[in-house]
Amino acid sequence: MNLVTDRSRIAGRFLAARRAAAGLADYPGDFPATLDEAYAIQDEAIAAWGRPVIGWKVGRVPPPLIDRFGTDRLAGPIFTAERPAGNGGTVEMPVFAEGFAAGEAEFLLQIGTAPAAGKGGFSLIEAAALIDAVHVGIEIASSPLGAINALGPIAVISDFGNNNGMVIGSEIPDWRASGFEDWEVTTLIDGETVGTGRAATFPDGAIGAARFLFELMTRRGIALVPGQWISSGAVTGVHDARPGQRVEARFHDGLAVSCDLVAARPE
Repeated sequence: MNLVTDRSRIAGRFLAARRAAAGLADYPGDFPATLDEAYAIQDEAIAAWGRPVIGWKVGRVPPPLIDRFGTDRLAGPIFTAERPAGNGGTVEMPVFAEGFAAGEAEFLLQIGTAPAAGKGGFSLIEAAALIDAVHVGIEIASSPLGAINALGPIAVISDFGNNNGMVIGSEIPDWRASGFEDWEVTTLIDGETVGTGRAATFPDGAIGAARFLFELMTRRGIALVPGQWISSGAVTGVHDARPGQRVEARFHDGLAVSCDLVAARPE
């Protein structure tokens, strides 16, 4: 079987599992050798899914693998989002009960100006200039493949970056002067603290995630458009969760957002 056929088959199996809300016991095909091959599978799946991409999640590559892959971040598409009513509000978010599920406190950056076509490199100042607004939020990391994170970045990229939506919380007033990357962020599951952290501890912070995405999309030939979101990375870490649990993220000055996880249903 040639490489093109195999990546289409892998993408199709991931999508079939998502549509059926079913689990995958193993990676559905021959494991790709490179991140480029994994992104090619992701491209196949985006095209086959046929839904508008409303944003992109940016995740971390674990430090032991940075040298191997030559990057400290990865990306995947976001297709769905919910907005709670008011600061601290709660919405329901589906996850794959037979697969992997987690809630991640994140900053959500909204693109205000599309990056110039063909521009391959951005400074942090140039990247920040393209951002129109920053909100607090939660990324829903979920995949039919239960071992997705254990299998590493190639598996994560293959299945939409291990994303199944995001929760868009309140906008940060005057975000450019807010110092939000230095805020202490706390994640709670069912009222118990499971992690704390600051975006500033990431390489180049949350704006660094935007710069990474802009440069990656130039290489992939994917045009970003105003209004799309960038989920900047798990500020407090990745916290496994399951249907029936509540994930809450608390930020600065009382900003908060939460969601109740529910089992995804077949289409």
